Amino acid sequence: MACGSCSTGKDGQPKGCKNNGTCGTDGCNKLTVFDWLSNMSLPNGQETFQCVEVRFKNGRKHFFKNTENLTLSMGDVVAVEASPGHDIGIVTLTGELVRVQMKKKRVKVDSEEVLKIYRKASQKDIDIWQTAREKEEPMKVRAREIAIRLQLKMKISDIEFQGDASKATFYYTAEERVDFRQLIKEFAQEFRTRIEMRQIGFRQEAARLGGIGSCGRELCCSTWLTDFRSVTTSAARYQQLSLNPQKLAGQCGKLKCCLNYELDSYLDALKEFPRQDTKLQTQKGTAVCQKIDIFKGSLWYAYEGEWMNWHELTTDQVKIIIKAAKEKKPVASLEEFATQLQQEVEIDFSNVVGQDSLTRFDKPKSSQPKKRRKKKRKPQKANANTNTISKPNQKTGSKKPQNKSNNRRKNNSKNA
Repeated sequence: MACGSCSTGKDGQPKGCKNNGTCGTDGCNKLTVFDWLSNMSLPNGQETFQCVEVRFKNGRKHFFKNTENLTLSMGDVVAVEASPGHDIGIVTLTGELVRVQMKKKRVKVDSEEVLKIYRKASQKDIDIWQTAREKEEPMKVRAREIAIRLQLKMKISDIEFQGDASKATFYYTAEERVDFRQLIKEFAQEFRTRIEMRQIGFRQEAARLGGIGSCGRELCCSTWLTDFRSVTTSAARYQQLSLNPQKLAGQCGKLKCCLNYELDSYLDALKEFPRQDTKLQTQKGTAVCQKIDIFKGSLWYAYEGEWMNWHELTTDQVKIIIKAAKEKKPVASLEEFATQLQQEVEIDFSNVVGQDSLTRFDKPKSSQPKKRRKKKRKPQKANANTNTISKPNQKTGSKKPQNKSNNRRKNNSKNA
């Protein structure tokens, strides 16, 4: 699925233009539909479909009639009909796939909503359009300051100029009804243009502004999601999710749209389960369902009065117990059917990848204590004047000087 400037490489794979969503032919932008019928020719005698799809700011799309039989392709900048004046947009889809999109969104060709395409935009039209787009951000800041000064409980989320810069549409969100008559007067005096206020929902606001979700990816509503279906807390209950508003709410403050993605699979799986409010009648007593596991296909029951002792059963076993109770032949107890819970086995992690240890260069520490080395002292030289000799002391290991004359006296006394 490559756009015009990306082209294709070997085996039909896209090379990639690396424009990161700013592709000149509009093939990499958000909410873009790939025209898989573009390389197919129409049967003989069939005329091409005269409606085209045009995209405006932040993914806003409308269908227009090509009454002038212009040769249009994806990425062309066109001037279309607006009230009043004209608007500038980019063609995102042409041909028979537009007919499919209009049928999907229930838009009739003869409807008044389908306006006309005037011409391909000239350079003058594009310059006026770009100049008006550059004014939107500072206008939004100033408009919020005026709304705060008037103490209005509303949030101006975005401003969109018309292509001919004759009108500015202010998109805002509010929980209650807002009287903005004074606000429009000040906007007209401040910005010197025609003002239109349009209230949108919180989901539409998140789709226009964009962002990163808790999953780490760009928001679905700003990339590919075009219709917003209602999401209720029952979707979370069917999927056994905790009703924590901080985890279930998205950036718009409403329940996440992704709660509906896997809901049908859960509902199909729950068809094989008995109703949770059905009590099991046994000879030992009545058991009540405490918990279910859709992936395992298991249910946990506890006797009335013994709420701490749970018994795990499969769906087939529960159906057998319910059938026996209807036939007035209740089973003796749940212990006959209860499966033994598998004990958790501690997994010993091993080096299966072959990575070396981070401490492979560290020297291992010896377990034996280090021995203190004794410093060897040099023997002292004998002094010629005193005739002393250094003798090591047995107790301290030090040497004491002794006189030779004293030694001779001791030896003479021993001989006597």
